[in-house]
Amino acid sequence: MLVIDRWLASGCVTAISSVVTRFVAGSVHAYDFSGSPAVESAAVPVATFPVGAAIEPRSHAVAPNLLRAVYATADEMVCIDREGKTLWQLGFGPGAQEPYNAMASCEFSLAGTVVWLYMPDAMAGRGDGLDHWLAIDAETGGVIARTELDCAGHGGHKFAHPDGAHMLLDVGEGQDGSRVYRGHLDRDVIELTAYPWTDRSLVSLAPDGHHFMTVHHDQEDVAFHTYPGGELLVQIAVESFGYDPDEAYVEWAGGYLDSETAIVAIGGETEDEQEWYRHHLVDARTGQVRGTLDTQTRDAYDIEPLGDGSWLSTDDDDRLRRRTR
Repeated sequence: MLVIDRWLASGCVTAISSVVTRFVAGSVHAYDFSGSPAVESAAVPVATFPVGAAIEPRSHAVAPNLLRAVYATADEMVCIDREGKTLWQLGFGPGAQEPYNAMASCEFSLAGTVVWLYMPDAMAGRGDGLDHWLAIDAETGGVIARTELDCAGHGGHKFAHPDGAHMLLDVGEGQDGSRVYRGHLDRDVIELTAYPWTDRSLVSLAPDGHHFMTVHHDQEDVAFHTYPGGELLVQIAVESFGYDPDEAYVEWAGGYLDSETAIVAIGGETEDEQEWYRHHLVDARTGQVRGTLDTQTRDAYDIEPLGDGSWLSTDDDDRLRRRTR
């Protein structure tokens, strides 16, 4: 599988948030885990937002107050209420129509007042050929701020920092690597910081916001960094998990089980080309590997840690379940 295919297929790169969304049968489903105990249970949506059977969003998000949702297609971002009524639309302009070549992504700020939109304009063949990051007024759909990015990505994942102001953005450039940015809105300007890597993918942000987790683009190690500076805390190679680096690799999956413990996915192939994976527990402060975790997942990427000791995965009936250690 190509690098970009595996990266886009993950879909479960973890952003620590109480509201999680899934697209099910033509609707955006919102699941709210704030204040609920970390116990094993079937996940039940607390709100649904009908999008329409003919539309398959490339990205979607729900406001923290659960009153509105946004979704992005190849052509536009749309804000809807619980009845599916369009509240506002933001068109992207003409561009390429290749289904998974350029995937815009959207996310609400923790306060719900701003929608952050990443636009892979270079790959989509739009405008000046540069990617852009926008801050949108969640109430009106008006563009508050817009900044250029020095990348040409296929898609992006966002992580809202607990401080309520900053957003982290990971942009996947396929076989060219990944870029990681930090941004916050200062009135009508996005103050942007680019981390100095092109070979690390941002996988997860600690629930306390003090550090974050990356995986090397070549999947040879996992690392933990300070926030906001990005200084290296620990770096753990594949062989530290007990595997031959010629036969195993670190998946771009997993994340923070809690503020001190991370789930790291190791994968590989057998001699008859059958894929395998295992989820390992790691001390994010010291790098100590603490053994494996039976996550009861369908594959390495079917996991979304919630940061409170629990995680989400899919059961045999394709239903979302919350699981615990």
